[in-house]
This record gives sequence, C-alpha cells and structure tokens, in this order.
Amino acid sequence: QVQLRESGGGSVQSGGSLRISCSASGLTYSIYSMGWFRQTPGKEREGIASIARGAIPIYEDSVKGRFTISFNNAETMVYLEMNSLKPEDTAMYYCAAGPCFPLWGCSGSKYWGQGTQVTVSS
Repeated sequence: QVQLRESGGGSVQSGGSLRISCSASGLTYSIYSMGWFRQTPGKEREGIASIARGAIPIYEDSVKGRFTISFNNAETMVYLEMNSLKPEDTAMYYCAAGPCFPLWGCSGSKYWGQGTQVTVSS
C-alpha cells in the first residue's frame, strides 16, 4: 500500500525560504515518478515539480529557478526546497506519486499525501 506523508510546511515572510518533505512507502517499480502539487481555495490542483529516477526534474514556469525538487538516495523521501517565496505561493502543497513523468501528465492512478500548508506573508 502506497503511503505518502508531507511535513515541513509553515509560515514565512516574502523572500524567505522553506523546505517541505514527503516520506514515501509502499512504492513499486512501476510508480517511478514523484512530484509536488499545490492548491488554493476555489482553484484546481496544479503540478509544480516532478522528478523521476534517471530524468531531469521538470518545473512549472511560476516556480522555475526558485524551487528545487530532489530525492534522497533511497528514493524514500522527496523534498521541495522553496526560495524567494512570494505571497502567491501560499497554498496547500501535496506530495504525489504515479506511473508517468511529469506527474501532471497522468490522467489517473496517482497517489496523494494529506497536504501541508505553506503561507507566505507580504
């Protein structure tokens, strides 16, 4: 059974940095891609960063150059390092895993964590 659990969210001032983490268990070889999505009230969940073994990470344009996604060596943890944070980055951030890369290319069959809130104040 795939389980994903986020941690590390919180509040930060504009221009600040934050790292959020996702611990993963139960992944199989076919579930080779992981990523981060975010969602604000009234809007659709959007993919912002995706990583897969052997591939160069892919980022959504609004976070490119500011956010970095990475695995630990065992691929049991996925991190999102967020720098130069802006108020518009405020959202619930979700870790996800699935069988395609980037993850927002999967029409279904994704696994989700419960989310962690990131709030950026101006």
